[in-house]
Amino acid sequence: MREVIPQFSPMRLSLRREPFDHPDWLFELKYDGFRALAVIQAGCCHLVSRNGHVCKSFPGLRASLAQLKHEATLDGEIVCLDDEGRPQFDQLFRRRDEPYFCAFDLPCLEGQDLRCLPLIERKRLLRNVVPRSDSRLLYVNHIESKGVELFREVCRRDLEGIVAKWNRGTYVSGDQTSWIKIKNPAYSQMVGRWEQLQRKRTGRESRSILQRASTA
Repeated sequence: MREVIPQFSPMRLSLRREPFDHPDWLFELKYDGFRALAVIQAGCCHLVSRNGHVCKSFPGLRASLAQLKHEATLDGEIVCLDDEGRPQFDQLFRRRDEPYFCAFDLPCLEGQDLRCLPLIERKRLLRNVVPRSDSRLLYVNHIESKGVELFREVCRRDLEGIVAKWNRGTYVSGDQTSWIKIKNPAYSQMVGRWEQLQRKRTGRESRSILQRASTA
């Protein structure tokens, strides 16, 4: 089967410092992992990054997602979770545990483009697609209206933050967005994150140089 890449990019998030309450908005936990689109078609799954790169990693996760009894494109986060369901970025980064795919949106289902539907309707359809148990595909729950209370609890539990989403918003690519991330400024897992990513990038570039030199 040829690789299938979506003809759209993942919906972006804007940034806001303070949480808020609003009856027309819903609020989700911000999962700390790798953002990806999971394209499931004809018994195969491709994980596509925010930059459009098809991921060759996580073969076990891809095999698990491929068992979904639907053809769909899911938007979500690849994460590793501890026993209490809290994301553990270092476990994911170092490939020390089996990852999950936490799905929070459903842009396409059974060949139908759902991006023009309101978010709350896409979430309803997503809830019906995600298995209720025994799966590495998880549904990202939300609460309505009360973002301040959720953010306070997220900070208390040392989680990354929350995402606020307009419940009637469509799924758009480009600069427009109705998704807002509010990050926990004291999140402990962010300490040393930039240096960690830089070391990996430097190591990858060094290996590439050595490979080119060996074939010159």
